[in-house]
Amino acid sequence: MKYVPSKKTLKARCTTVSAWELPKQDSALAPPGVWTNADMDPVPPKNQTWTLWTWMAYWATDTINLGTWETASSVIAVGLNWRDAIPVMIVGTTCVAIPMVLNGAIGARLHIPFSVAVRSSFGYYLAYFCIVSRSILAMFWLGIQGANGAQCITIMLAAIWPSYSNIKNTLPASAGITTQGMVSYFLFWIIQLPLLLIPPTKLRYLFAVKLVAAPITAIATMGWIVNAAGGGGELFNLPETVHGSTKAYLWLSCMSAVTGSWATLACNIPDFSRYAKTSRGQFIQLPFLPIIFTLCGVLGIVTTSGSYVLYGSYLWNPLDIIAHWLDNPGGRAAAFFAALSWYVAQVGTNITANSISAANDLTVLFPRYVNIRRGCIIAAVVGGWVIVPWKILSSAETFLSFMGGYAVFLAPIAGIIASDYWLVKRQNIDVPALYDPHGRYRYNSGVNWRAAIAFLVAVAPLLPGLAYSINPGSTNISTGAKHLYTFDWLYGFVVSIFLYTSLSLIFPAKESLSSVTIFGHELDGEEYSRGMEEKTDSKGSFDKEKGFEDVGGETIVGTTGHKELRVREEVSDGVVH
Repeated sequence: MKYVPSKKTLKARCTTVSAWELPKQDSALAPPGVWTNADMDPVPPKNQTWTLWTWMAYWATDTINLGTWETASSVIAVGLNWRDAIPVMIVGTTCVAIPMVLNGAIGARLHIPFSVAVRSSFGYYLAYFCIVSRSILAMFWLGIQGANGAQCITIMLAAIWPSYSNIKNTLPASAGITTQGMVSYFLFWIIQLPLLLIPPTKLRYLFAVKLVAAPITAIATMGWIVNAAGGGGELFNLPETVHGSTKAYLWLSCMSAVTGSWATLACNIPDFSRYAKTSRGQFIQLPFLPIIFTLCGVLGIVTTSGSYVLYGSYLWNPLDIIAHWLDNPGGRAAAFFAALSWYVAQVGTNITANSISAANDLTVLFPRYVNIRRGCIIAAVVGGWVIVPWKILSSAETFLSFMGGYAVFLAPIAGIIASDYWLVKRQNIDVPALYDPHGRYRYNSGVNWRAAIAFLVAVAPLLPGLAYSINPGSTNISTGAKHLYTFDWLYGFVVSIFLYTSLSLIFPAKESLSSVTIFGHELDGEEYSRGMEEKTDSKGSFDKEKGFEDVGGETIVGTTGHKELRVREEVSDGVVH
């Protein structure tokens, strides 16, 4: 039965903060005194359902959205041509796919979320800085997708009631949005809100709907405009308007904008890979993400080129093209269903890439008051209204500047997490200790100074460029600072890896190192099966609540109640004693 708060409860929640407190949840790994959320525990085997095909469906649905379409088009809008745009997309997405796979392996093998995994490298308390940074930026992108998708509502309503297009604007130009746009945006937001509350275990149904609707609409729009224009248009014959070093740095800037659009997922991909059935399936991201992103971008470039032939200007947003169909009575139905498909695409991306990520972070930051459901609502309010997302999308250059700045803080975090797991810890993580504020990942009062230094050195040189991109009129910086900022993501990622690894090897935190992996309270089925095949026959048995690795040597077993059992295994006649 659905819970409905009583009048007394509602009154208390309006007058006291304590009335919002959630019942304390038991965790299988966190010490009794730590207020935590059971959703942050390692995913049990029964919920490890993501396969290779799930990953492909995830990226096929997540990548096809208005943001991807406009990113590719914006590359041409700032002075490059289509021959530059395609390699920019390929290189940019390949760069971000590498940390996606490296960090995705953490979740796929240990089945823990980003907000827990990050404690291994940054320390138990410094990890909260990363969680706050990531959650804020996830909410930014949540709002951006919503502002993009509001036009879907405008087109659908105008297709049904043409008079909707004639709503008088009463808002000033400084608002960055019209009265009609604000009404459409509110409707988009309020309809999206209950959809954001779909549990992760049921997202496969959304994947199926979006996988059919969005690609068909994108391909059909391109096919229609190429046919109507009598070809692909003149965009493919346009020369570059920039040359020399200016072109080189603009190319790098556009590449950073592409990587920035996925910078959040490069950090928090364990939030999704933790549901993986095997640790191998997530590696499909490395080739698949660049391919699907580039294909969507090419659709955008071809369609934009054809739009110039028909309408006399380059329409970077496919919804602007669909809006022209409203002028033809026979095109109103097509406009409605095309806009509906893009609406589903935007909401689907918001759920999978932004809402769940932000909600996970908020549950870790405020476990006493916020659960996943409340976290989704808070993220929707902050991302949808507090950041004023419609102003960010005012022009192609503003959009690219926002995407570049988006990556400044996340690239070093992604690099430090990846280097910690693969180079410093050598994939050997003590999972139960990640939940203990006094465990091996406490470092110095909960802070790993090596990660702090690597992060600051990677970010600090980019801050002048970030300030200049936000307010170029009143910010004076050197030419070198401007040029460095053009490849901010690549710089932050590479520098953070080099510095963190070097500091960790020169000044090792020996208490944080483990020679083997200590799994959580339930073992990944793949690891269990492999261990059993190597070490035991049908005579052997293990407690289903325990995990092990390196059979034949020292095994570290994580059990419920945050206990550790260290056993020395001896083999005789295929039986583990």
